[in-house]
Amino acid sequence: MKPLILLSALLLSFAVSAQQHNAVPHGMVYGSRPNTVGMMDASKVYAFMDTKTRISTTIKGKIIKVTNPKGGWFELDAGNGKYIAAHFKTYNVNIPTDLAGHTVIIEGVAEKQFVADDNQHLAGGGGKQQSEKTDRNQILTFEVTGMSVQ
Repeated sequence: MKPLILLSALLLSFAVSAQQHNAVPHGMVYGSRPNTVGMMDASKVYAFMDTKTRISTTIKGKIIKVTNPKGGWFELDAGNGKYIAAHFKTYNVNIPTDLAGHTVIIEGVAEKQFVADDNQHLAGGGGKQQSEKTDRNQILTFEVTGMSVQ
């Protein structure tokens, strides 16, 4: 009788350890809980900012990749091949690398990156260099105060 109980307990423990657990459960909050009033989709942030340099907002989008788990550095898909480089305001937030592909709601400050370049190295250049100039001016960063996994 004892060997049967021992064998069944051993098989049960193997079955439990073989299951894969989702490291990022739905509803997990990092930092503070984001306020969803006035939330917008990440693909609309570039158009919404237009000529503004900084805005405080709440965004919903999909994480492309986690660049550095310590400090919460990640890239959020902004549509049309663009992304938003995001990081937490406080460095003591650690996010799992398994967040890639998850939809999140983040609250914080979106800011267009200032490019202090007078483009003298582009003087006399052609069309390819102009497109590089406009792509560099489209960089958007986001300082996150709170994030919720959906």
